[in-house]
Amino acid sequence: MTQSDLPEGVIFNAYPDSIGRTLSDVVQLLRQPEFKDVFSLFYILPTIFNSDLDRGFSIIDYDLNDALVTREDLDQLHDLNVIFKFDLVLNHLSVRSPQFQDLLQKGDESEYRDFFIDWNKFWHGQGEMGSEGYLIPRETHLEKLFMRKPGLPLLKVRFPDGSYRPYWNTFYQEVVYHEVTAHRLLQELEIEELTHEDAEQIAVMVNDVLNAKQDIHDIDLGDYAIHKDDIVSLVEQNRDYLGQMDLNAQSQAVWDFYDETLKKLRTHGGRLVRLDAFAYVHKEPGKTNFFNEPGTWEYLSKVKKMADRYDLVVLPEIHSTYGERIHEKMAANGFPIYDFFFPGLVIHALDHGTNKPLLRWIDELIEKNIQTINMLGCHDGIPVLDLKGRLNSDGSRDELLTEEDIDEVIESILERGGRVKDLYGPDGCKIAYYQVNATFFSALGEDEQKLRLARAIQMFMPGTPQVWYLDLFAGKNDYAAADRGGPAGHKEINRTTLTSSDIQKGLARSVVRDQLDIIRLRNTSPAFDGELTLGQTLERRLELTWQHGDYRATLKADLIDFSFSITHQVADEAPARMSYPEDLAGSEAMYSDYLASS
Repeated sequence: MTQSDLPEGVIFNAYPDSIGRTLSDVVQLLRQPEFKDVFSLFYILPTIFNSDLDRGFSIIDYDLNDALVTREDLDQLHDLNVIFKFDLVLNHLSVRSPQFQDLLQKGDESEYRDFFIDWNKFWHGQGEMGSEGYLIPRETHLEKLFMRKPGLPLLKVRFPDGSYRPYWNTFYQEVVYHEVTAHRLLQELEIEELTHEDAEQIAVMVNDVLNAKQDIHDIDLGDYAIHKDDIVSLVEQNRDYLGQMDLNAQSQAVWDFYDETLKKLRTHGGRLVRLDAFAYVHKEPGKTNFFNEPGTWEYLSKVKKMADRYDLVVLPEIHSTYGERIHEKMAANGFPIYDFFFPGLVIHALDHGTNKPLLRWIDELIEKNIQTINMLGCHDGIPVLDLKGRLNSDGSRDELLTEEDIDEVIESILERGGRVKDLYGPDGCKIAYYQVNATFFSALGEDEQKLRLARAIQMFMPGTPQVWYLDLFAGKNDYAAADRGGPAGHKEINRTTLTSSDIQKGLARSVVRDQLDIIRLRNTSPAFDGELTLGQTLERRLELTWQHGDYRATLKADLIDFSFSITHQVADEAPARMSYPEDLAGSEAMYSDYLASS
């Protein structure tokens, strides 16, 4: 594999309905003069497709979602010279996908019977059958499973013959039982001796159990117990599922589906494809279900060859610790990586006034020629697990931040209102923080000057910058939305929909306009096509310079008082300078004296 070249420019990141009600409202935003030349790419999150759960990442199919998107919207974005980035969710599809619905309707006669992972078939001979009807893998296997939710990653589904089959379900699931009515009981049970009064009493008992979220199989029907099997069967036949069902990559039909989907994404105008949850795809008894080797590399190679046929750049998305060095392996195998270390490093740098961990990471990116997509905030949380290092055999530690530093980053975001997402062991017990959910502005203590500097640092980092719409508008934690989302609503804290009024108010704020100016420079200056050099400074300062031919751009910053300047020069012309706060504007010498005195 050879290294893929990412398209140049800055990526805008939003849902189709993050601004206004549909993608057409986002188009109108990007048409405004304030956004001229600010973005060259647009990562449109997967509610652009038909989906039903996890805010788009439970895909039904990859056709355009007519409720939010039109082909005209995409054409207008193309007219603005915007390149699209889409998601391909490699690991799973919705239970409402045509493939899974066919399986539910036809059972073993379905052409998709091997499209998803039958849990019991997968673990056959590798454990013992439990009382609930699914195999419990041996302890040595369970210890290697990487859990995204409490309990075993499976969902039991009812087949047409009345049997229940467990299917692998790594992420979200929900089973919805519909209340019954006396009329339906009389109509569908066809029990001659059942009167309308009987049916009404049974309906009350059944619905009480369902509303209490109790197991319908444990229902006590009293005098009607003789009909229990028929009643329970009726309730089960009419239940609905929500869930993201893992795909069986041992099936050729799945690979045909991947190929068809990549072709479809290209038809939609895609150029970049983020491979969501790819590290969970390759599964093998006796190995971890997360990035096991060499199987994961074989799968990635196959996907990349498919993407190459459609002139698509694939971006494998993975959360792993710095100490595992998976990011380094990914880069060595020719893939750009997501820089999930950067957000925590920025928070640490601005909270502690030190450049050391950040500079170490920049040095590594340059030395190893690692292509990245970096970000501050995003649709997900602020990564923290990713920052963890490892203990070497000689007793030294391979790390960007110490364990104590990481704990401080977590605690500072939580103290500023963030919420957490956890990882779980097979016994359902929490084993680690996964990420902290907050807007990046709130994670910085809602300090506007900190946000300006964080954005400036991002624009001067190696890699392709991606900007979350809400951070651009200095969005604050949305606690009401997180609360409405229930147990899985933590991510909604950073997904507030902005109205037209919100946008206009935002554009009147200097912190928004300043970010747009900084991003525009990064998006348009040829300097950033060149080489990055790091200035030798005190620990509290940061100096980054990009130069390409006659173009030169320099960021000089103080990490304690958050003042900074950006200078941009073309050949022998007088340099243009942006200073924050503005009263620092003046000669380079004056600015240097200010930093020295402060």
